[in-house]
Amino acid sequence: MAYMLNGISIYTNNDLWRKILTDLSATVVDDSNVADVNFDSLNITDQITPIELKAIILNTIDENQRDVLKKVFKKSVILPRLQMNIVVLLFKTGGMSVNDLKNVLGYSPDIATHTIDTAIYQLRKTYGRNFIKNENGKYLIG
Repeated sequence: MAYMLNGISIYTNNDLWRKILTDLSATVVDDSNVADVNFDSLNITDQITPIELKAIILNTIDENQRDVLKKVFKKSVILPRLQMNIVVLLFKTGGMSVNDLKNVLGYSPDIATHTIDTAIYQLRKTYGRNFIKNENGKYLIG
């Protein structure tokens, strides 16, 4: 159960929940705009098992991402997970540098990887060169 929420970024202002979520291997962040889930908005007050907690968090992530994709594309779209995460992050934050994207997506900014660049290339190839713009080193939804 230790790695139950591995790879999921969660925002909460509650110190007890921060500890619990960290113990379940979630990445607890200080900015709700870069989080997969704003835990405080879930209003969990009853006792809950770790499995129930994971189900609630995963369902919330899916709903949030579908909502953002509908806003961006004006219709339902299915994207590979990395592309979806990039679009959602750029939309929610208003734009990010490639190093910030790497960091939030779990890649070390110091590592030379073209994974994010390739995902952005694929999005541009599919939805047009101006779908994701790079202005002054910051990627944003065009």
